[in-house]
Amino acid sequence: MEYTRPPPRPDFIVSHGRPKFHPQQVHVSLAGKDHMRVTYTTDDHNVASMVEYGKRRKKYDRKTAGESTSYRFLLYSSGKIHHVKIGPLQPNTIYYYRCGGHGDEYSFRTPPATFPVEFAVAGDLGQTEWTLGTLEQISKRDFDVFLLPGDLSYADTHQPLWDSFGRLIEQLACSRPWMVTEGNHEIESYPVIEQFEHISFKAYNARWLMPHAESASRSNLYYSFDVAGVHTVMLGSYTRFDSHSDQYRWLQSDLRKVDRKKTPWLVVVMHTPWYSTNMAHEGEGESMRKAMEGLLFRAQVDVVFAGHIHTYERFKPTYNHKADPCGPMHITIGDGGNREGLALRFRKPASPLSVFRESSFGHGRLRIIDNKRAHWSWHRNNDNYSVIADQVSFQSPRTSSRCIFNRFRSEL
Repeated sequence: MEYTRPPPRPDFIVSHGRPKFHPQQVHVSLAGKDHMRVTYTTDDHNVASMVEYGKRRKKYDRKTAGESTSYRFLLYSSGKIHHVKIGPLQPNTIYYYRCGGHGDEYSFRTPPATFPVEFAVAGDLGQTEWTLGTLEQISKRDFDVFLLPGDLSYADTHQPLWDSFGRLIEQLACSRPWMVTEGNHEIESYPVIEQFEHISFKAYNARWLMPHAESASRSNLYYSFDVAGVHTVMLGSYTRFDSHSDQYRWLQSDLRKVDRKKTPWLVVVMHTPWYSTNMAHEGEGESMRKAMEGLLFRAQVDVVFAGHIHTYERFKPTYNHKADPCGPMHITIGDGGNREGLALRFRKPASPLSVFRESSFGHGRLRIIDNKRAHWSWHRNNDNYSVIADQVSFQSPRTSSRCIFNRFRSEL
């Protein structure tokens, strides 16, 4: 049956409808070794920043206090945003928890300590009916960690959309760690106002506290984390990345610390792709590629995920615009369900570097099987079910004798 590509759809707004003290927009994220961060919002600013948790339903034998923040954006005032870091936690274990001493009981499962481990990946998510379809398909099969390469709520300065987005994703985001990086729709700046008050990334930084401090980063816009045997680097496409920038120096230091015996896989996530054959946003990632690609290549990064372009595209292992078995496999997956629609125009003929490309909504799965083998699959949304439209089994480039030679020939 021929697949008909869907048009854009309006936002799907989720209201609260509960008492002001009731926790909402609950999501969890990794926060350093053996720890998770629970984030939730309350309209009542008197609710405590506290999480009770344990391994049995309704039986909480541990309690941890955290921190809170709030922000103003023009005429909007946020609720109280709570961040509570809990742990140490055991791997591959279900914990039950309650936020602020009120409301529902939630549960999450910590990632495994060893292989296999599975990542669900979807960028440019938004909050449309197509987003609902993507989230539903993701929820039908278990995973360990969710990766989101930028463009979360598409609030675009309309702050209530951040609240709606948090409610929309809560069912998934409260049960598995969501690790995100910023996209252009998180900038939310007014040039005229910024001369008086710097508001870029204000909502994103307040609501999505990632483990930047735990990974020695001075900015919430870029950081790294380990899960099982995978070291994942989340880069910021919209903060300075040149060789004199803090981000560049941090990345250089972070990659130097990677021990491939402990974390044999190395994954990078960013918003703006360095490689694309789609006509949308052409060339926008080129300056960042020129600045940082050498660092990633010499570190022998395995996979690079990006969003921004509302399509799916997978490339051969690539370095400096040429196929290279020692380079990372670049994947654009900006098709989570945004309201702007799909990027339908590809360059023809296709580049020999591009293996598969299609403008459809969907999500991806990266399953790391062991210290050498992995499997990638892209699941296209097709009405009430998903179709695996692209998949590949592959090995880490570092297992190649040629790539091992290249690694020792050059230093980061």
